[in-house]
Amino acid sequence: MKNFDNSFLTDHIQLIAGVDEVGRGPLAGPVVSASVIFSPDVFIEGVNDSKQLSEKDREELLPKILEKAISYSVAAVTHGKIDQINILQASLLSMKIAVGRLQTQPHLILVDGNKSFSYTVPAVPIVKGDSKSFAIAAASIIAKVSRDRLMKRLDKYYPKYLWRKNKGYPTKEHIESIKIYGASPLHRKSFLKKILFINKL
Repeated sequence: MKNFDNSFLTDHIQLIAGVDEVGRGPLAGPVVSASVIFSPDVFIEGVNDSKQLSEKDREELLPKILEKAISYSVAAVTHGKIDQINILQASLLSMKIAVGRLQTQPHLILVDGNKSFSYTVPAVPIVKGDSKSFAIAAASIIAKVSRDRLMKRLDKYYPKYLWRKNKGYPTKEHIESIKIYGASPLHRKSFLKKILFINKL
């Protein structure tokens, strides 16, 4: 994975940012993105696509990633904005904001997925980037841990939806609780049309 990132290095490209988002599929809460830059010689054993790691592994890797990073950042786009502009555009927006928040700006951005966003430096989409790129994989871990922690905090205010357990994803229990109690203020209304037969937002 580190060799993949370093293959982009040139005389003019020395700082490469990886960026990834988490939370496209949930019925509630924001989409969260993270971006991170490492020195070319930095490697952290165990860094991988966050979906391939246990929650315990992600929590253990996070402080190592933050310690070794030249710069990192996190950005969230709310459920309301997702309803306004759709989840794809919200995901791209959150990634762009995350890169913009880096204290050190990169010479190149590696973006997870097949879509990208306009920026002051090239932003290259990498399909399945979180399993190819060290920086993207590290960003996916930062984003996943950040979003999971947020949903656990929000669970205290809306415990009947079991967000501590499902993180807002459409589990059977989550869907049943929506049918019983209706949508919370933090649910993505555009995602609930088939569940609640919503015709208008």
